[in-house]
Amino acid sequence: MNKQVSIVTGGAGFLGSHLCERLLKENHYVICIDNLLTGSLNNINHLFLNNDFTFIKADVTNFIHVPGDVDNVLHFASPASPIDYLKYPIQTLKVGALGTHKALGLAKDKKARFLLASTSEVYGDPLIHPQKEDYWGNVNPVGPRGVYDEAKRFAEALTMAYHRTHSVDTKIARIFNTYGPRMRRDDGRALPVFINQALKGEPITIFGDGSQTRSFCYVSDLVDGIIKLLFSDINDPINLGNTDEITINQLAEEILLQTKSKSKIVYQELPEDDPKIRKPDISAANLLLNWHPIVNREEGLKLTIPYFQ
Repeated sequence: MNKQVSIVTGGAGFLGSHLCERLLKENHYVICIDNLLTGSLNNINHLFLNNDFTFIKADVTNFIHVPGDVDNVLHFASPASPIDYLKYPIQTLKVGALGTHKALGLAKDKKARFLLASTSEVYGDPLIHPQKEDYWGNVNPVGPRGVYDEAKRFAEALTMAYHRTHSVDTKIARIFNTYGPRMRRDDGRALPVFINQALKGEPITIFGDGSQTRSFCYVSDLVDGIIKLLFSDINDPINLGNTDEITINQLAEEILLQTKSKSKIVYQELPEDDPKIRKPDISAANLLLNWHPIVNREEGLKLTIPYFQ
């Protein structure tokens, strides 16, 4: 049987690298494209030993050229944490718009499946809870976070336009908070920051009063959902995430407990437009993909904390 050829843009990032690894295990030939703006070769160094893996350093907002047949294009290129997209606002908008356009053009040209890594941030600071796929969101387009939120919303609109106009077989994964090994220490998201601070004995910094909620999904569960979605016949957006919702205060306490840290918790001002609540409704993924997370947070943290040590 011929191997499927899969392209992963942003494949040297946290999620992209786990996805490359999984596709190789599923007997795909994987082409990873990344400009290393926020990705790292450290995430994929172990994959270079595999003859079915190729890395191309390139900026997908310029062009994507890959000779030969391609079966799947998975577009994961984008800064994804607030610290990154606030540092690289224009690059974030460009990769959401121009990068998605180039990736979709490649999928169209190669008659390949296309999967967009979208985000729960398309819901903004939501007015309904939990968030379901038919909710249109509450996003501030001109706020500092708008560069990421609107880039992904535009990417979704462009993806559906290619599906409707050019009959490209497209998928849209709305990814909720995901964690695991290979997250960057300095990526600004609560979970890696808390683990790093706890391990160093530094104060745990919580923005706001810590009552805001998040739902954390372990990376292997998320990748399972991505693979199931890729090979499904679903073209509408699908939420992928864990429904176990906790406050940021609870997360800090759990990390202090698991790391046996003596760190104290300190509070700082909440950033502008930071969502107060976040929890996916995954009934569609459950029903249509037979997917639900299986790794609980205690287990996931036990798999993640040693990476930071």
